[in-house]
Amino acid sequence: MHSELANYLRRCVEGNRHFNLAVGIKPGTLSNGLKYSLATGNWGDQKKAMSSTAGVSQVLNRYTFASTLSHLRRTNTPIGRDGKLAKPRQLHNTHWGLVCPAETPEGQACGLVKNLSLMCYVSVGSPAEPLIDFMINRGMEVIEEYEPLRYPHATKIFVNGTWVGVHQDPKHLVDQVFDTRRKSYLQYEVSLIREIRDQEFKIFSDAGRVMRPVFTVQQKNDPETGLEKGQLGLTKDLVNKLAQEQADPPDDPELKMGWEGLIKAGAIEYLDAEEEETSMICMTPEDLELYRLQKAGLSVDDDHEGGDLN
Repeated sequence: MHSELANYLRRCVEGNRHFNLAVGIKPGTLSNGLKYSLATGNWGDQKKAMSSTAGVSQVLNRYTFASTLSHLRRTNTPIGRDGKLAKPRQLHNTHWGLVCPAETPEGQACGLVKNLSLMCYVSVGSPAEPLIDFMINRGMEVIEEYEPLRYPHATKIFVNGTWVGVHQDPKHLVDQVFDTRRKSYLQYEVSLIREIRDQEFKIFSDAGRVMRPVFTVQQKNDPETGLEKGQLGLTKDLVNKLAQEQADPPDDPELKMGWEGLIKAGAIEYLDAEEEETSMICMTPEDLELYRLQKAGLSVDDDHEGGDLN
């Protein structure tokens, strides 16, 4: 484009003609270059294809709706396909609920090209400053004012990997921050990890974290909702409301509850792989029933012990 414009300008000067920029630039120059790059994935000069960056873009698969979703949620491990290493191709226990264990191509790319699971979600990020102000108002001492000799056993608080302060009563602070997330005052994609052994409370609100939804379990008696400790946050009232919406959808979309309504009601929350490491997750509702019986001091039947609850 630069050379074409220079030649046109030279001809205008030599012929003593008026210079017109719209005539000097061919309309297909930019569009043809973009079409080539989007079609082949090679971004750079078409004449210098060897030095251009490859694999930047792909043509979206539109065979079926399911294949389009699969293509959009595909992940690629950037290592050579010819390697005989088995470890990068195998499933890891931290993939549970985040990566589909079955959907992977055959052949050399087996296990290297994976797909996110159906309910998996990638965080988009949210500002952390309001949360830091919230914790300062709840007794957090900022790092600039921290005296290690005065509070040797204080819990350190990290926000997105940055040490921002310490707190003397971490359990009370963690309960308050968890409560704000479940009541939707805090973004649902914020991860809260308390490492009791290391005396650390880590908070992540950055983008790019892979998360999965789980049903919440009440951690203490709540007089507002009437839920007791150990009960599921998904109540029969919420289930009946969802069923009623399916049968008779409301005219106003804002009145619809749906998935977002369950998150705002605190019945569902998203966990990333790191928060999952510090959470006790039941696999079936029967696990909760056994937990309540054991907490009450009742004996559990032999049918339950060692049985397959799945």
